Amino acid sequence: MNKETKVCQNCKTSFTIEPEDFEFYKKLGASQPKYCPDCRFRIRCLFRNEKSLYSRKCDKCGAPVVTIYNTRSPYTVYCVKCWDSNSWDPYEYGLDYDPNRPFFKQLGELLKKVPKKATYVSSSSKYGPNINSDYTNVASGNKDSYLIFNSSGCEEAFYSRGVVESRDVSDIYFGMNLERCYEGINIDQCANVQYAQNVVSSLDSQFLLNVVGLQNCFGCVNLRHKAYHYFNEPLSKTEYERKVSAIRGSFKKTEEVKKVLSEFALKFPRRQNNNIKTVDSVGDYLFECKNLVQCFEATRTEDSKYCFSVKFLKDAYDVIGYGYDSELLLECVGVGLSSRVVGTYWASSCHDIDYSYCVESSEYCFGCDGLRHANYSILNKHYMKEEYQKLRAKIVTELRSKGLYGGFFPLEIAPSAYNESVGQENLPLTRGGAEQMGFRWEEDLQMTKGKETLRSDDIPDHIHDVKDSITSEILACISCGRNYRIIPAELELYRKILVSLPRQCFNCRYLERIRARGPFTVYDRICAKCHKQIKTSFAPDRPEIVYCEQCYQAEVV
Repeated sequence: MNKETKVCQNCKTSFTIEPEDFEFYKKLGASQPKYCPDCRFRIRCLFRNEKSLYSRKCDKCGAPVVTIYNTRSPYTVYCVKCWDSNSWDPYEYGLDYDPNRPFFKQLGELLKKVPKKATYVSSSSKYGPNINSDYTNVASGNKDSYLIFNSSGCEEAFYSRGVVESRDVSDIYFGMNLERCYEGINIDQCANVQYAQNVVSSLDSQFLLNVVGLQNCFGCVNLRHKAYHYFNEPLSKTEYERKVSAIRGSFKKTEEVKKVLSEFALKFPRRQNNNIKTVDSVGDYLFECKNLVQCFEATRTEDSKYCFSVKFLKDAYDVIGYGYDSELLLECVGVGLSSRVVGTYWASSCHDIDYSYCVESSEYCFGCDGLRHANYSILNKHYMKEEYQKLRAKIVTELRSKGLYGGFFPLEIAPSAYNESVGQENLPLTRGGAEQMGFRWEEDLQMTKGKETLRSDDIPDHIHDVKDSITSEILACISCGRNYRIIPAELELYRKILVSLPRQCFNCRYLERIRARGPFTVYDRICAKCHKQIKTSFAPDRPEIVYCEQCYQAEVV
């Protein structure tokens, strides 16, 4: 079949369906998409609130709980312990399918009845349950950690996303096997590294960009396997330590170095992307991937399109999160260890699942919520196999006749507002823009302003001068005015690694890392050295020198 150009029914832009797309949709019996890839991503994001947390009480045991569900949401919310227990039965909320009413309207009614798990955490993952880490989400096996998301196997980790098997870290976006690291983006196997981006196997270094194997280096760009370098120049150990010790720990001097490094880095070429061991793929932050289109932050994934934050995935379209040995997924969020899943949020160890919400170790379920070890169920009601197949076919026929089978859940049953979701982080909208697209906007995000007890100007410049009493103070973000605190374990880490106290709240620091990471957009640009056409996340009007992979490797590695 030839490729086809369509107009997005949401934003009205044109998008293309390629011949291989038709083949994929045919495998799953899915209709062609009505929305462009960006709008499909935005709609899925309404089911991916990672870090907008709220305080409320468990509707079963009454205990205080941290949850992703706003207190004004229509849902019954259980704490993790109650939800994971056998003290309730999701089949008690089952509905009989009514062929005279739209299926998604009935599903929306079910979702409001079945209790929701407070946060997306798994006690059955290989990392085990979280310990003393209530303020986490999309996380497992973390200990003594605070405000970390999409992270596993960490200890004393703070204010981070996408961190695995790390300890004593804070303010990291995307990292693995780290210790005593701070303010890092895409760093791997590092110890005592701060203010770094795209760094591998380095230690005792600060202010790094696109480097490998450095030790005792400061302000360096594009270096490989060096020691005692200061802004790419070699120094004696004594001179290096003299220069660095005059800077570390001071907020004012740290901010000055950030500006200097930003200008210094413009002298050096950047790779067209941050992909490693990846072939025939378009996207960024792809590791050991093959045949991907418009994918970002993917590991060991192949033959897939429009995926974000996935691992070990195969033959999938329009997926956010998880993966892990999954295949034939379409329009999914948080689905892993599964196959042939369509339009579903949060499924693990499942197969043949459609339009379901929070199901585990189940098969042949359609429009279900909260089921575990279940089969042949529709709207949380169990059927014999033949009856299930007949009723499923009837519902699929209804959805196909409206061009809906193969799309995601409709907007009206989304649990999150756009500005609560990862959509606002990666494809931001104004309130007006979001509402014009039909997305809800939450004005009352849980936060305080104007309660500060210490002005930012009164915070000591150097970490050595900060007293323990700072943990009793309420601070105000210099960017947005939001109040925040310094927790004791956080202060201990700052002292240990010699970094100054942050003057911004967690959210503003996080958004700065997102901006530094780069957009999830691919642009056409010309290699600055060989002048061939390349695909890159650097927009053509940006000032960086951008090389194709071959030219970069020839000059830098």
